[in-house]
Amino acid sequence: MIKYLYDLYSDTEAFPHPYWINTSSNDIIKDLIDRADRETKGQIETLLAGGTLDIQVHEEVTYGDMYSSGESLWNFLYFTGYLTKKSEYFKDKYIFLKVRIPNVEVMTIYENTISNWLKDLIKKEDFHDLYRAMEEGNDRRMTELLNAQLFRTISFFDSAENFYHGFLAGILSQSENYLVKSNRKSGNGRSDILVKSPSLRGRAFVVEVKVSDSVADLESDAEKALLQIYDKRYVEELCAEGYRKIGCYGISFFRKDCEVRFGKG
Repeated sequence: MIKYLYDLYSDTEAFPHPYWINTSSNDIIKDLIDRADRETKGQIETLLAGGTLDIQVHEEVTYGDMYSSGESLWNFLYFTGYLTKKSEYFKDKYIFLKVRIPNVEVMTIYENTISNWLKDLIKKEDFHDLYRAMEEGNDRRMTELLNAQLFRTISFFDSAENFYHGFLAGILSQSENYLVKSNRKSGNGRSDILVKSPSLRGRAFVVEVKVSDSVADLESDAEKALLQIYDKRYVEELCAEGYRKIGCYGISFFRKDCEVRFGKG
C-alpha cells in the first residue's frame, strides 16, 4: 500500500489529498506533538515557518511502525498527505525527499492542533510562582518563568501576535484569584489583556504585548509596551470600575525569548 502510494505521488508535485476529509486522522498530528522531543519540536517549527525537512523514503512503513523512529513518523505524514514533496535526491542508493507542509489548509490543521496542545499543557502547569511575581511587581522573575515556559512550547511565528497573546492569556487565565479579559480581537483601542480580582479592593493589572523583530529589540519593546499603557490611558478603564491597586506590564516576545517590564498604574 505504502509503495503504491509513493509510486503514485512521486510523479507529481501536487500533494495527495490527505485522509482528514472524513476521518479522525488529525490525531496523527496530535500524537506527533504529544510525543515530540526537543529535536522534533524544532523540526515542526521549521516546517511551520515554511521550511523543509529532509527524510529518507521508507516505502514499507506501516501505521504500526509510525512511532518506531522519527524517519518512520515523517514518512507516514508524507504518505498520508500532511507533508508534500518539494524535491528529491539520491544519496548512495537511497531516496531522500525535501518535504514541506503542502498548503494553508494543512498548515491551519497543524497550528490549531498545536494551540489545543498548548492549552492542555498550560492547564497541567502550576503557575503560582508567576502569579506571585506578578503581584509583587517582580518583572525579572516573570521574565525567567515565561522564558522557561516558552522553551517547552512549539511556536508558530507567521501569526506570532495571536500565538503570544493566546499563550499569555492562557497562563493568566489559570489563576483562581483573577478574571482575565482579552481585548486582542476587539480592536477598540484598549490594552491587550486586563487581569483583575473579582473584588474591587483586590489587585488589577494591565498587560500590553509586543512582538519584537529581533532579540536585541526585546528590552526596548517591553519599555514601549509599558509606555503605551500610560500614553493611551489604558488604566482608566480599571479606575472607572473602582480598582485602586493597579499594576502595568509591558511584555515583548521574540521566538523563545521574552522581556517583562513593570510599572505602577
